Amino acid sequence: MTFSAELRELTGPTWDAAVGHRFVDELWRGQLDPAVLTTYLVQDHQFFDSFLALMGAAVAAADRLEPRVVHARQLGLVAGPENDFFARALDALDVPLPERTDPALLAPTAGFVELMDTARRSADYASCLAVLLVAEWLYLDWATRPDATAPDEPLQREWIELHRGSAFETWVTFLRTEFDRVVVGLEPGDLERVRDMFVRSVDLELAFFDAAYT
Repeated sequence: MTFSAELRELTGPTWDAAVGHRFVDELWRGQLDPAVLTTYLVQDHQFFDSFLALMGAAVAAADRLEPRVVHARQLGLVAGPENDFFARALDALDVPLPERTDPALLAPTAGFVELMDTARRSADYASCLAVLLVAEWLYLDWATRPDATAPDEPLQREWIELHRGSAFETWVTFLRTEFDRVVVGLEPGDLERVRDMFVRSVDLELAFFDAAYT
């Protein structure tokens, strides 16, 4: 079993609770309360900067040219279409500028920012990959429902579409492959640190969905 598969199994109950969360079910039905969607997007937008910086750290920390290029290309996509989505969505939801730029951070948001910044500052490729992998793989999981039809509501539909499809699947497969490659040969202490970052990321994903309803 690969290390990524082992960690996916280890975090199974929490991971599955996030993928099957009330938030995700309501999103797929296009029935999220606007207040819930606003809270979620405002908070998600607050660690967008840290996420971009983490992706940049992965570009810098990668030990080979080929993965460095893949990370760099994906960074450009996130800085483009996904960033544009936030601008349009927050406009559509009439979110005031102060709430976009300096809202009070909910605990999971602050936790994510701290974790991403910790991984970035470490300049350790495996640590960067651990956090990136959870963020992208878990979102692919909840955004992939083969027997379901995406909702007509435009914002909720677009948020789903941003996190599924063949290109996004290829990106997540790349992250898993890289993660499993670079953890080979890590010292036990380093492997435990990477494991803890993965588990912490999954815990925060579930807590983040919960927090949207506060």
